[in-house]
Amino acid sequence: MTSHLPSTGAAMAETGDLDALMASARQIRDAAWGRTVTYSRKAFVPLTNMCRDTCGYCTFVKHPSSPEARIMTPEQVLAEALRGEREGCKELLFSLGEKPELRYEAARKGLERLGYSKLTDYLRDMCALVLRETSLLPHVNAGTLTDDEIDTLKPVSASMGMMLETVSRRLTRKGQPHYACPDKTPVQRLRTLERAGEKRVPFTTGLLIGIGETWAERIEALEAINAAHARHGHVQEVIIQNFQRKPDIEMANHPEPGLEDMLRTIAAARIILSPEISLQAPPNLSARHIAYLDAGINDWGGISPVTIDFINPQHEWPEIRALARSCAEAGFELRERLTVYPRYLTGDSGFINPSVRARALGMAGGEGLAREQRHIGETA
Repeated sequence: MTSHLPSTGAAMAETGDLDALMASARQIRDAAWGRTVTYSRKAFVPLTNMCRDTCGYCTFVKHPSSPEARIMTPEQVLAEALRGEREGCKELLFSLGEKPELRYEAARKGLERLGYSKLTDYLRDMCALVLRETSLLPHVNAGTLTDDEIDTLKPVSASMGMMLETVSRRLTRKGQPHYACPDKTPVQRLRTLERAGEKRVPFTTGLLIGIGETWAERIEALEAINAAHARHGHVQEVIIQNFQRKPDIEMANHPEPGLEDMLRTIAAARIILSPEISLQAPPNLSARHIAYLDAGINDWGGISPVTIDFINPQHEWPEIRALARSCAEAGFELRERLTVYPRYLTGDSGFINPSVRARALGMAGGEGLAREQRHIGETA
């Protein structure tokens, strides 16, 4: 089932009655997802913070000459995974810079010391390590991927992700945030989104708003995501993420999107996307995140009780029990889900490696969410 913006169109959604837009989005959300809002309890492992892209809004990436640049060792990966496991995490999120070994000798040598020539091969083995030594489910956020790379990673991951961010080619021009970033050209992002569908991978994607894109470009990006999902059924969730200024980025003085901008974009996304696609927005990037529920979200994404948000390190995760109370006050029940959504666990759809699927089924309750709802019973 596919939804569309009302006859007033995308332009009216940008400037028209916000209350009416949000009401339409809520109606779709309530029909598809009810009054349950979910999150994934995760450990966040930044496998490497080196990257061949130099986006103007990114503070995660470190140049190889920086003393902070690193590739995590297997021992470090396992230590973080075990720490997450002790705190009731179900997901291990692998986040990493894109293909640094293709640009930097230091990254190539770092991989060679670990016995690898390609970062995605090392990532595969770290996923396998997590599956072998812990009870966690790996989720891979490795950016653009080739067919072969997806084939390499699918057997050892429950789900994968890559933010589309934008379809604006303007933003790759000199002076724009994606200038000289080969992996941020829209055609490369869209190819990975399509490949993930062809390979039957439960996939997370989304928009980064407020980096210079137009409203029409946001709508175009949402429609492209929805079209890929209509072809393959693989988009399990879409994130609407707001740009945040940070002191050490090129865009340190760039304006941030306001709450109304976020609410309009979230509501438009809920109306455009198939109702079965989960819609999320990060709770740690706005003090007024509970308002997002009124715009149609049904998920908060991954929240870690053990690691910081390495992408937005100045923004702390909400305390999960406090978030549960805030959701309850807004009329929602907070429930923990797995990194892979329930519909991909039913039947033998080919979306998940059988052994990984068996692990996920062992962690899932009757509704496909996490059987153990840790935040409900955990002590202070």
